[in-house]
Amino acid sequence: MNSLERVDAAIRLKTPDRVPVDLHNFQTAAFATGLPMSQVFQSGELLAEAMLKAWREFGHDMILLENGTACNAQACGMHVIYQEDSAPVAEKPLIVSLAEVADLEVPDPYKAFPMCEILKATRILAKELGGRAWICARADQGPMDLAAQLRGMDALMMDIATGEEEAGIHALLDYARRVGTRYAQALIECGGHSTSIGEPIGGPDLMSPRHYKKYAWPQEKKMADELKQHGIILHNHICGKTDKIVEDFVATGAQVLEVDHKTDARKIKDAARHKTCLLGAIDTGLMAFGKPDEIDAACRELIELWKPDSGFILGPGCALGPQVPADNIHALVEAAKRYGAY
Repeated sequence: MNSLERVDAAIRLKTPDRVPVDLHNFQTAAFATGLPMSQVFQSGELLAEAMLKAWREFGHDMILLENGTACNAQACGMHVIYQEDSAPVAEKPLIVSLAEVADLEVPDPYKAFPMCEILKATRILAKELGGRAWICARADQGPMDLAAQLRGMDALMMDIATGEEEAGIHALLDYARRVGTRYAQALIECGGHSTSIGEPIGGPDLMSPRHYKKYAWPQEKKMADELKQHGIILHNHICGKTDKIVEDFVATGAQVLEVDHKTDARKIKDAARHKTCLLGAIDTGLMAFGKPDEIDAACRELIELWKPDSGFILGPGCALGPQVPADNIHALVEAAKRYGAY
């Protein structure tokens, strides 16, 4: 199989020739250019070239394309700080009252910055790769995460805790979902094979399972269902330890779950078996500070657990940092070839 066939088989819960590999390496790739990361993350051409250069070196099956966690927020009108040595961050909230949600407009991804630059990067990758690798063009943050950026984390958590403006909370989440869905569609139109959202704020590290099911889950489910109607594959990423919500996590209907190393690997495998594909879940700290033989051992252990019945893509549990040693990345990619044959 080639990379495209390999990833497609894993996502569709068929049996590939071996376990495919993803690298969540947009920061590592940008850093390796030697240019300020702020410059790379604002240019579709530079970002595409950075990802292509990394792919040529490591030969991974899936490229996960993004410029950080503030793309949608900036497109909606938030001020974003572009850092020289890390991913950009959204600054102050866009709205001070839930009543303002009614005035928010869904941005046009083809015109709104930086969405338009990520679309440009997607088109370049699709043209240059010619189907030799799977492109997961990330639709940035999911409904709960974007809502927290627009409203402010503390303010939204207080809204949820008091429960006094439930209709306003749902309206904000609905708006955030529509932003992500429109962007996801554009990314696929530009050549992406799948798309992805990040929802770490919905995880148990920051939100109770009850509130996750009440607020975040319905929007994630609706987004997955809407995209499926258009034939679009959605990944859902929740950082941290998701043990308390694994059943709901699977039930969102996302075809791929991006899993952090903190989650009980056996528990989520049992929940996902024959239902959805798992992507991950190698510790990013180990990738940054460990040795190649330690990476190899961690990959072998996870492959032995998650390879049965397919539905598995090996990769980091979250985004790699800027200065992950190349030898460690090579160790992850080679482990799939060494231990991942079906």
